[in-house]
Order: sequence, then structure tokens, then C-alpha cells
Amino acid sequence: MHKTHIYFVPGLAANPKIFDYLTLSKDVFELHFLEWILPDNPKESISDYAKRMCSKITHENPILVGVSFGGVMVQEMSKHISCKQVIIISSIKNNQELPKRLRLAQVSKAYKLFPTHIVANIESYEQYFFSDYLKKRAELYKLYLSVRDAKYLHWAIYNVLHWKQKETLKDIIHIHGSNDEIFPAKHIKNSILIENGTHIMILNKARIISKIIEEKCLEISETISIKN
Repeated sequence: MHKTHIYFVPGLAANPKIFDYLTLSKDVFELHFLEWILPDNPKESISDYAKRMCSKITHENPILVGVSFGGVMVQEMSKHISCKQVIIISSIKNNQELPKRLRLAQVSKAYKLFPTHIVANIESYEQYFFSDYLKKRAELYKLYLSVRDAKYLHWAIYNVLHWKQKETLKDIIHIHGSNDEIFPAKHIKNSILIENGTHIMILNKARIISKIIEEKCLEISETISIKN
């Protein structure tokens, strides 16, 4: 049986471990997990970066799935290669879906104050996390946010805030959480809404996300078969 190839791109600074809880049929799908690469230079365009990410794709006409900033990235990648489908999770489809506070951060350049050194050296700051909640957060960061190069972090934060996409690309499938704290659902249009889903629902809502991805991918395959 010919398998459908799906390429996954994680969120900003995250590694592919965030996809560990997905349960997609191994008989139908072959999964490939892309990792972030370092920008060539601080001013590398998101388009040029996406083109370099595409060089990691070795199958024709794949399905691209991205989480958060990874969702932005797969949309940019789809401009350079032919894709069967683009699916984004906990992300945005255009810069109009950014919440006001992130737009303000862009205009005021407050994003430059983001403490990337803390993310880059999370172990050094663990001793200052007194509450159990912060300690658990630190453990999550260490496990899932392993891309800590400061140049990458500055580049990625800049590019999510300065994304030039004004119009939504055609046929994007958008899975979003009703309680997403980074990209609030009230700013998101035309999405498959998951009740009580937060920005990290790829970890704790993986079963329902897997079901949606499977259903949508099978629908796409059936549509293509009918057309052929």
C-alpha cells in the first residue's frame, strides 16, 4: 500500500518530541519530523529560510503539518514546493490573526526585550523557580524547547511578529484551541475548534488532534482518487 508522507514542523524553539503523543495509523501514514536550522544571518528572510527547510523534504507532494510558528513556516514552505495539504495547529493563517498585544510588541519593538538568555540557559535559572508550577514549567521547557541558540530565538520571534502574509492561503486546514493563550481563538477565523485546548494542546489533546489529521488526510486522498 502506498503510504501518505506527512512532514511535521514543531513550534518556536521546540523539538519534534512535541509530536510524540500523536497516534496516526502506521499502515496509512509515514511520519517525518523536521528540526529547526539556524538562520544564515540575522536578516535572512522567512522565505529564504523556508526554502532551506524544504531541502529536507525528500518525497513529492507531501502533507505539511506545523504547530505555532511551525504553522507559519509550513505555509511559507508551501510556496516553494507542491503539497497535498497544509495543516496548522495553534497557529495563525495571516498577520491579521495576531492579537493586539503582539502587534503592539511589534510596533513598540518590545520583543527585543524578550529574555532569550533565560531560554538559552534554562538550567542556570532553575534554582530561582520556587513554586512547583514554575519547576514543572522549567522541566517542560528543558524537554521540549531544546533549540536555544540566541540568534535563532531572536530571528524566530522577529519573523512571527513581522510576518507579511495578509491574505490566507487557499485550502489551509487550521486546528485551534478555544483557550489558546498566545493566539486567542477570538482572532482566528475558519478553524476546527478544540474545546479547552491551549497553545500546548499538541501535548494534552493529541488524541483528538490525531483523529482530525487522519480524517482530513483520508478525505484529501479520496478526493484526489476521484479526480484521477
